[in-house]
This record gives sequence, C-alpha cells and structure tokens, in this order.
Amino acid sequence: MKILSYNPGHDGAFAYIEDGRLRFSIEAEKNSRFRHSPISVPDTFDVMSELNSFPDVLCQGGWWPDGAPRASEVVAGYRDNNSAEVTLSQKHFLGRPINFFSSSHERSHLLCAFGMSHLPKGSPCYVLLWEGVIGAFYEIDAELNIKKIAEVLPEPGHRYALLYALADPTFDKTMAEYSRLSDAGKLMALASFSNRDQASSEEEEIVSFLLQDCEHLKPKDCEALKDLSHYNVGLDDQEFRNFAGIFSDRLFNRFAQFAEDKLKRKKPLLIVGGCGLNCDWNTKWKETGLFSDVFVPPVANDSGSAIGTAIDAQFHLTGDPKIEWSVYSGQHFVTDESVNTAEFDQLDSNVETVATLLANDMILGWVSGRYEIGPRALGNRSILAAPFKASARERLNVIKQREQFRPIAPVCLEEDAKRWFGCAHSSPFMLYTYRALTNELPAVTHVNQTARLQTVSERSNPRLNELLTAFKNLTGYGVLCNTSLNFKTKGFINRMSDLSAYALQHKIDGFVVEGRVYMRKTSKRYQEYRSQKTDPERRSFSKAT
Repeated sequence: MKILSYNPGHDGAFAYIEDGRLRFSIEAEKNSRFRHSPISVPDTFDVMSELNSFPDVLCQGGWWPDGAPRASEVVAGYRDNNSAEVTLSQKHFLGRPINFFSSSHERSHLLCAFGMSHLPKGSPCYVLLWEGVIGAFYEIDAELNIKKIAEVLPEPGHRYALLYALADPTFDKTMAEYSRLSDAGKLMALASFSNRDQASSEEEEIVSFLLQDCEHLKPKDCEALKDLSHYNVGLDDQEFRNFAGIFSDRLFNRFAQFAEDKLKRKKPLLIVGGCGLNCDWNTKWKETGLFSDVFVPPVANDSGSAIGTAIDAQFHLTGDPKIEWSVYSGQHFVTDESVNTAEFDQLDSNVETVATLLANDMILGWVSGRYEIGPRALGNRSILAAPFKASARERLNVIKQREQFRPIAPVCLEEDAKRWFGCAHSSPFMLYTYRALTNELPAVTHVNQTARLQTVSERSNPRLNELLTAFKNLTGYGVLCNTSLNFKTKGFINRMSDLSAYALQHKIDGFVVEGRVYMRKTSKRYQEYRSQKTDPERRSFSKAT
C-alpha cells in the first residue's frame, strides 16, 4: 500500500510510506526555507518528483493554516484521540479517484510515537504528548485503543517558552498571540546556567502565573508581572538564568508527579510533541525509574505529524501500526551549479584529508546522502569542527549567528561514548543529555558539564563513522563538534549554490559534499595549513600538540 500524507501547518511536511516503509519525509523548512514554514506549492512539486507511482491513499492531518475547515470538508480537527473520529472518503488526485484519509493532529503525534518506536505491535504502553497546545498522558492497549488518562497541563511548550519571552525586552508581548517557536530551545540552554534550586517569593509568583489553570495564556497577560524583577531583565542576567533552571524543573515535576501518582510502574513510555526535543527532560524521564523503557522519535515535534497521519491511515486500512524507517529519509543534495574555482580549491577526496583539516582547527560543512528528518543535524547536513577548544564553540556560534550561551553538540563514535560521556548504549538522534567525563572537550561540553550527545556506528552512518575513526587515529578522540548546516532562521542547506554562498558569507573554512573537499581560498586557517603542511611536525597531528 502506498500512502502519501501531508501536514499543512507550521512545520509542514509530506511523508510517503510504501508497503510499511517510510520512503521519504520532505519538510517545508528544509532546502533553506524559513523555519516552521507551512507546506507550499514548491514543496508539492518536490514531492511529485519523488513519487514513482500513483499513491493508494492521500492523507491530511488535522491542521489548517487558517484555523478551521470549511463545512463541506471531511477533515479531522486538531484534537481527538479516538479512532472513531478518523475519516475516509473519496477525492480526485491528478485526475484519478483516490482514497482520502484524515485524523486529528493529536492522533498524528500518538501514532508517530508508536509506529516509529521499537515496540512490537500489541505492546501496551503509555504516551506523553506535550507540545505547544496539548500536555497529556495516554494509555495504549494491545489492540491500539488509545485512552487519554488526563490533561496534566495545557500548553506546556508555550508556557515554557513564555518565560524566555518574559525576560526578553525585544519581544513585543502586547502583540503576540503565542510565544515564539524558537524560544523553548533557547530557554533549555539558559536553564543549564542555573546554580540554585530555591525560588524567591517573586519567582514563586511567576511560577504560579505561568502554571495557572487556564486553557490559553497570552503573552500580553504577562503585563501582570511587569513590576517584578525578571520582566524585561535581559537574557544575560544570572538571576534570571538561575530561575530558568528552577522553572524548568517545576514544569517537568508537574508531569513527573502525575506519573508517579497515577501511572502503573514499569510500562514503556513514548514521548512526543515539541517538548520531546528537550534533552534534559528526556533524560529526567529515564532517571525517574518509573518506566521499563523510554522512546522519543527524532521527529517529536510537528515535523513528524505527516508521518503519524500516514501511520494512522496504514493502521486503519491494514491493521498494522508499525513502519520501517531511517532518520536519513529527506531529499538528496542538489548540485545546481559548479563550485567556483576562483573562490575554492578542490583537495584530494578522502577522509584522512578531511580529518587532518578538522584536526588543524578548520570548520567544515559536511553533506552526505539524504538529509535527516526532524530538526536536529545528525551528520548528513552538518557543520563539523574539532572539540578541543572553547574558542571553537564561540566561533561556531558566530558562524551560526546564535547567542553565545547556546551549546554545541558532540557526535561521537558509539564505541567511545561510554569513555567520554558515560553512555553505554547507542544514542543516535541527539535526544538525551549525558555528563562529560573529561575536561578535554570544552567545545562540546555545556556550562553544567552536560552534552547533547549523538552516537555514530558503521551501521547508523557509515561515512561519518569513517571520518570519526580517521579523526580518532590522528587525535585519540573519536569526537567532533556537530551543528546544523543552515542559514539563520532557515532549514538545512540542500543545494550547492546555497552551500557556496554560506561558506563565503559565514566564513567557514570549506565544505565536503559526498566526499569531495572544497576549501575557501580566503580562509586564513586554510592558507596557514597550506604553507606549513610540508612541516613534519604538522603531518602527524595529535591532540597533545
């Protein structure tokens, strides 16, 4: 069965499942389009070019850019976890009749979590869906009946991000209906700077306000807090950063306490929704000891909604809620122009060359295969650098045009993850934090000694595994800095013209595309390397030098 599905709203995406396998997921923000974009006409044509045959089913998730469906439409709404609310009807697609399926946005998250998890069909489990709007626990039984246990707190993601907006004097709280979609990740970074765990009386007032019992909390409601010290204080204020950590723990504990009081012990927990991208919280869920296992899909936010609706359609029509999938299910890189030889040198294309450049403090774009689905760069559309100097993190944040409090993640050989980060298992999707066990990796160690780790093996990413191995042979460490290859506020770069422009504008030293190495001729580090590469002391770089 061939199922084409789309989520039209923000974080819009198309997904295509054929005979139980995810063939591709094309997200609207990728290919240097604006983050959190809805799907567009160019996205639709991109999808048509990927299809080899006519789909059997066309699906739409319960989301509308303008708020609600027309009365004549048979499209599900935002909320409803009941399978009785899915709709199946007939439409025309490219002049031919086609089955049209729709289920709610809520169900898209739940089915995405279960369908992509390692749990076999028929496995009872709990699901935590926490996102901008919904914050609830569910129970799934052996027949995949979904029961909502309770809405613990509406809008957990929105409330979390609203604290960042509260302190940010550049955010116009009087005009916005919701907090900014980018702020939750920034608050996650700031929370790590906290060095106290007791709230002041003023901070207790803010906690009570942000966690109050209401359906929707508007930014303009924060005017009630304008006389308190954290209002518009700025994001560099240490006392606000202390409170960011306190509030992060309070919000997590609201859900953790419910789980401890109301859920049975030692069932698996699936986590989905935008809050599932909070690595600190995912780690805390594992550490509670309440669940036999914890799984978070790499598309926990709305980028996975189209996949979830397609899984729901497959379940509805075949009884099978499980799919095979790879995180590298985006589009292939587009070579829309040749690299300008007046601007770039082309070097010998081998991993030893790339590893040597990285070991000599150069920062490189890295493009390999199809891009990764979800918002995290996982080694196919990445910027890579050596992890040994804090200045590398600072330079990367300048290149990315990000705040300097933002951490840079490590990518590490799976076999070395226990030694450097205490991680004794695979962690391929950068969804959990681990504590760095060495002081030798400051570029990828956050202020609280944690790291948002991705592990790599020959099986999970052969090319990146080969590069990390070559880098380890040079330096003793199979670890690199890994951050996403993108323009500010846009999704992953996916064409040569954008990549060349990025290298020139943001002054990365070079880039590697499918093994081909291109170095920016005006890079000082590259020119210094060229002038000294015949020096015997430079040939065999080691971390100690």
